[in-house]
Amino acid sequence: MSKVLRKPAEFRQACEDARAAQRHVGLVPTMGALHDGHFSLIDEAKSRADFIALTLFVNPLQFAPGEDLTRYPRTFESDLAGCRERGVDVVFAPEPGAMYSPEFQTGVSVKGISEPLEGGFRPSHFDGVTTVVTKLFNLAGPCIAMFGRKDYQQWKVLSRMALDLDMPIEVVGCPIIREDDGLALSSRNRYLSTSDRTRALGIVAGLRQAFDAWEHGEREPDVLRSLAEEPVRGAFDRLDYVAAVDPETLAAPSPSPRRILIAVAAHLGTTRLIDNVVLGEDARP
Repeated sequence: MSKVLRKPAEFRQACEDARAAQRHVGLVPTMGALHDGHFSLIDEAKSRADFIALTLFVNPLQFAPGEDLTRYPRTFESDLAGCRERGVDVVFAPEPGAMYSPEFQTGVSVKGISEPLEGGFRPSHFDGVTTVVTKLFNLAGPCIAMFGRKDYQQWKVLSRMALDLDMPIEVVGCPIIREDDGLALSSRNRYLSTSDRTRALGIVAGLRQAFDAWEHGEREPDVLRSLAEEPVRGAFDRLDYVAAVDPETLAAPSPSPRRILIAVAAHLGTTRLIDNVVLGEDARP
């Protein structure tokens, strides 16, 4: 039975008690609206730890004005049921006021790797992510933390943060979970109409074109980027970026790269979808 905690101090104590009992803490930070992608993070945490703590918190700091904070899906009861079915020990679900007092004045910022891709279109986003995750890491204490690689840049930013600040946290990037037709699972998929759901497959088609070209020996980043972009541009209403970058630095790849990250962000109406594939590492989307 998953225990629901609302106060930060209670969550910290639960994790400290687990370690005192010689248990290893596995942390799964989420914003709720859980789907099979999130549940795969729980499964991975259970393979590496024996006390599983999942957080449910729609973090207002990572939403810019005009983004979908107010309509972001909140499905607490079904989320909790899913956690209980999968043996999560603790669910930390604070109210915003418990995380950010009226006097809150501190932020955490990671430079460099946060600036391209998402950083170019959502300039305040990663400061909100790194600030809330720092708080969650501080509350959980030494642990192993699971993040989905659909948010690839987020995983890299948080890994950099934990390394640079000597946090006693192992940050793990877990594989993207896809539907049968290849669309990456996302809480925002529920916003899509039936016709938009079909159009969303343009992002999968683009990643597959780049993947297939790589498999046939193509290594020129601009060619791979163009191949990925063509189906996305044809299906989506607006394109933020299609990029071919180094998977570690998110900068331009070196000559004759062994791996390239193809990352995409595009809009269908008011719904923004992201996806990616690491050529030379990942399976075909």
